[in-house]
Amino acid sequence: MVLMLSCSRTRTIIDKPITFDEERERLTLQYLADRYGLEQSSPEIVPKMIVLHWTVIPTFEESFEAFDNATLPDWRPDIQNRSGLNVSAHFMVDRDGTIYRLMPETTMARHVIGLNHCAIGIENIGGTDDLPLTKKQLKSNIWLVDYLADKYDISYLIGHYEYTLFEGHELWLEKDEGYRTVKDDPGIEFMESVRKATKRHNFKPLPTKPSL
Repeated sequence: MVLMLSCSRTRTIIDKPITFDEERERLTLQYLADRYGLEQSSPEIVPKMIVLHWTVIPTFEESFEAFDNATLPDWRPDIQNRSGLNVSAHFMVDRDGTIYRLMPETTMARHVIGLNHCAIGIENIGGTDDLPLTKKQLKSNIWLVDYLADKYDISYLIGHYEYTLFEGHELWLEKDEGYRTVKDDPGIEFMESVRKATKRHNFKPLPTKPSL
């Protein structure tokens, strides 16, 4: 358990690491090479952006279990043919606002197409009509973005639904032009609230796609 300080209040990040064994490291290095053309000896990244998500899974325990194995579960055939590496994220925020760190911020997690090599992922439990994201989650996301932006040279803060805006950007490295999924997390209202509360960091504006 690591105690972190914020200008507004004290919060705690609970370290609860997912499995990162030799198989996961091998699959991560293979992902970096195959998807991005990055030949590395370790799965390290230099964070340049923060990406907010929701799990659409109702509990922390179930969400953690979904990420824990090194390889993709059978219920993700939509991305399995692109890599056997399981999805993951660096942080997970429970519905009561509890912040869990699943892996080091400078280790690659698979959470956003094209940008995993430079992106810190924050997952939020829920995100369905029956389980919308909570005010406590919003406050924890704001605090966590503040903490990460003070710690790293973060240029962009995005919602998962905005990732395709980076196609053609210098940070976009996905080699497969057909590898895209449609996302709507963590919701426009949630994203706008986090941006407004963290505007002191002067994140760069999102890229705009040229008109057809």
